[in-house]
Amino acid sequence: MFGLGTPEIILIAIVILVLFGAKKIPELMQGLGKGIKEFKKASSDIEKDLTSTDDKEKKV
Repeated sequence: MFGLGTPEIILIAIVILVLFGAKKIPELMQGLGKGIKEFKKASSDIEKDLTSTDDKEKKV
């Protein structure tokens, strides 16, 4: 995964834990999850719009 080994991932996790604290991490992950969900929804909507536009052009 991105050329990172287990020691690097553990170090990153420890740094995040120290910077944000254990209580703040669930909130950060929830926000990240919502952001990813919104991004996927927007991507899906754009793809549907492009597909419907292509279908309309083919009918004409």
